[in-house]
Amino acid sequence: MLDQLVQLVKNYAGEAIVSNPAVPNDQNDAMINEASQSISNGLQTALANGQTQDVLGLLKGQTGTDTSNPLVNNISGNFISNIMQKFNISPEMASSIAGSIIPSVMGGLVNKTNDPSDNSFSLPGILSSLTGGGNSNLSGMLDKLGLDRDGDGDVDLQDLTSMLSKGAQQQQSQQGGGGLGDLLGGFFGK
Repeated sequence: MLDQLVQLVKNYAGEAIVSNPAVPNDQNDAMINEASQSISNGLQTALANGQTQDVLGLLKGQTGTDTSNPLVNNISGNFISNIMQKFNISPEMASSIAGSIIPSVMGGLVNKTNDPSDNSFSLPGILSSLTGGGNSNLSGMLDKLGLDRDGDGDVDLQDLTSMLSKGAQQQQSQQGGGGLGDLLGGFFGK
């Protein structure tokens, strides 16, 4: 699925990255990969921090995909910081690139995730990949919130949050360096 995310970013990278004179052509692919990694890392970090409801709301299209959404704003901010540092892009240009590409890609991701005729992204697939794919009950949890993980006698969002948070934390610790190569193996479980 990382390939699909990279392809999605490429679909939106035209003016913001590829045709942008501030981004040398030999850095286009690296910047596209950086945008993809910023999105995946941002979603994974939110899950690891227990923000399951925020991630689910975003991916299910219940919240906005622009920078008024704190999760999208955080992803955008991390992308800005990373491209300033890695590609020596000015703060103004980095903000312009991020403002153009991150909300568009997030909107595309949400649309594809919620389009029953498009199987390139699915909510269980994304969540599983962000948590290392080790949550065998993920599909069931999403359908009926699965088992009572916290032992309180009911099955609720707190149970799902706990399961996804632990999986995302484990995935982050296994990634070590956090580079794109490390992310490939666990991000999409393939």
